[in-house]
Amino acid sequence: MPSQDGMNMCMFMQNTLTRLMRLPLISVALIQGKAIGGGAELTTACDFRLMTPGSEIRFVHKHMGLVPGWGGAARLVRIVGSGAALRLLSGALKVDPERALRLGLSEETLLSPEESGSLEEARAWLSQYTEGPASVVRAAKQVVTAGRELPLEDALRTEKDIFGTVWGGPANLQALVRRPKHK
Repeated sequence: MPSQDGMNMCMFMQNTLTRLMRLPLISVALIQGKAIGGGAELTTACDFRLMTPGSEIRFVHKHMGLVPGWGGAARLVRIVGSGAALRLLSGALKVDPERALRLGLSEETLLSPEESGSLEEARAWLSQYTEGPASVVRAAKQVVTAGRELPLEDALRTEKDIFGTVWGGPANLQALVRRPKHK
């Protein structure tokens, strides 16, 4: 493959995974089996990662004479820190569910290794973050994205603007009527 073809693929995949990461929805990678190379990079574009027993994430690019090119290295550093990212990339280390939890690369190891069972478990796990008014969930995702990607002053301005879209909105007014007690 000529060099320009590789660069075109790189730019296409960076754009695609960045768009996934910036979706106004919460995204979850459910790792069943092996997420290797580009699959490992794809998991870093999701907000959360869940793994099943026996699954693994592995950045094998080193063995191919490459480094991640789809944005996986930059996102991995933000997820696990630079030291852990360097170990995972330069060692092409297998990351099992236990190690992923320790590193902060995975949120949870599901109980079911079977596809249908783990999908239901993942849906149940995700529902704790997606239940409630969609506008508020979207707004939460937007302020987190701004905080991650923008300089502090710009992120604060974005947070203020998004706050203004939900303040006095239907979900806010309904909550005030319910008078929720926080314990």
